Amino acid sequence: MLFPKKVKHRKWHTMRKNPNKVGPATRGVNVSFGSYGLKALTPGRITSNQIESARKAIIRNLGKTGRVWIRIFPDMPFTKKPAEVKMGKGKGDIQGYHVRVLAGQVLFEADGVAPVVAIESLRKGGTKMPVKTKIVTRH
Repeated sequence: MLFPKKVKHRKWHTMRKNPNKVGPATRGVNVSFGSYGLKALTPGRITSNQIESARKAIIRNLGKTGRVWIRIFPDMPFTKKPAEVKMGKGKGDIQGYHVRVLAGQVLFEADGVAPVVAIESLRKGGTKMPVKTKIVTRH
């Protein structure tokens, strides 16, 4: 699983609740490394577990000749309080790390295999994501 080696602040603020008001992404919207990419159509938060499960699904289908690039990194911690704990008494313990994804951002890229195999493997990886995705090609 992906997570940062060292962080300046252990717990972050929660950020805004409605990522739809932020607008579409302007950075990381083009396929830069591979020939095919998996692009997010809706905004959301993707945890390191979801990134890892999508990576495994993509690599399993690509085979040994295929290459995968992960274009997102979960560096934002999220916390959770234990079950049946009363309100107050501070913020909860760190549960894991996630990344905030905007609409239009490229999540994964693939190359080194036939187009049919690359598209199918990225489609399988997209089913593991909590956001709607589509497969794009390099322009």
